[in-house]
Order: sequence, then structure tokens, then C-alpha cells
Amino acid sequence: MNWIVANIKWIMLASGGITCSMILAFVAPQAGLQATFGATIDGPIAQIVVRNWGALIAMVGGMLIYGAYVPVHRGLILTVASISKIIFILLILIHGSQFLSVAAPALIFDTVVVVLYVVFLMTTRNEKLSA
Repeated sequence: MNWIVANIKWIMLASGGITCSMILAFVAPQAGLQATFGATIDGPIAQIVVRNWGALIAMVGGMLIYGAYVPVHRGLILTVASISKIIFILLILIHGSQFLSVAAPALIFDTVVVVLYVVFLMTTRNEKLSA
């Protein structure tokens, strides 16, 4: 637990940088989908939705990087990032089993960082309550 608290800045920087890589879906929607799911979708609405999805994920990554340097905002940022990643994990597990083989690295990454974020949040929450 103390290792996570002591290294949360670096955890946030690394996970934020990796999360920002989803800017690919904003810049090149078909490439982003192919890299994440091993499939693509077509049409004008797909361009809008996939680009928006990529931008939102990249913004969460940017928030993680920002929060690494501004500790006062870490709680909110880690909560938002955790919820976003949990929703993605659940959607893939519930509705996207056909994408598991390609999406597995993203699922594993998101699961690991959510655990790290939640441990940090719970540890620091308990410290704040006892202070």
C-alpha cells in the first residue's frame, strides 16, 4: 500500500501517457478501432462517435498526467479515471466477448491501474479520516 502512495505520481504519469495514446482513435478512427478491437465500423456516425470516444479517453489520460503534478485534484481525477475504465471493462466483458483476444491488453492494463487507483484512494482516504 505504501509503495502505491509513494509512487502515485509515476503511476499516474505512466498510465496517463498510455491512456493518452487513444488519441489515435480521434485522429484515425479506423486505425484506433482496429488496434483496440481488431475490427472497424463504417459510416459518418462511426466517424463522429469513434473520434469523440478517442478524444474523451485521451482527455482522461491528460487529466491523469495533470493530477500527477497537482496532488489536490488526484482524488477526483483517479475516481473519474477508475469509473471510466471500469465501464469499459464491463462493456467488453458483457457485450464484447468476440473482441477479448484483441482487447485483452487494454483490459489487463485498465484492470491493473484501476486496482492501483482504488488502493491509493482507499489508503489516502483512511489517512485523511484519521488526521
